[in-house]
Amino acid sequence: MKNAGDVIFRWAGPEDYAAVLALNEVFVDVLSPLDLAALTKLHSEAAYFRVVEVRGKVAAFLIAMKPQASYGSDNYQWFESRYDDFIYIDRIVVAAEARGMALGPQLYNDLGVFAAGVGLKKLVCEYNIQPMNEVSMKFHQRYGFAEVGQLGSDNNSKRVSMQSYELPVSGV
Repeated sequence: MKNAGDVIFRWAGPEDYAAVLALNEVFVDVLSPLDLAALTKLHSEAAYFRVVEVRGKVAAFLIAMKPQASYGSDNYQWFESRYDDFIYIDRIVVAAEARGMALGPQLYNDLGVFAAGVGLKKLVCEYNIQPMNEVSMKFHQRYGFAEVGQLGSDNNSKRVSMQSYELPVSGV
């Protein structure tokens, strides 16, 4: 899948659910689990849910929420209580065989254009710092995100770094 030919960015639909669930499961150790019912609900709440096809196969996806979504995630709620001009990146996944194609940055750039187009000024997300998700940390540092807080579980088994990126005037 390293060849950049036949790469299509498009809005996700129910026909993509099986591929999205399979990709999520591969990376479930750094994401939250997802089943068909939860994905269907997430899709209905998402402002942005795009997939990337590489030669006809879903190789990446990104799901994001705008303010005032009816999304119950503690991480989303943390941002909701502090900002009113954000788009929250719930999850992004790039298949291992599609790494090196810059699909992650391209999805973030596309999300930035979308967010700016609806008047939002920040991309926000979180990544695990306990246990550490070094790949995500490095990706977000390269992109220009900065930590704006931390949130931990009640038993301190998991801690996340809350991240924010101010969109340039152009949106990317």
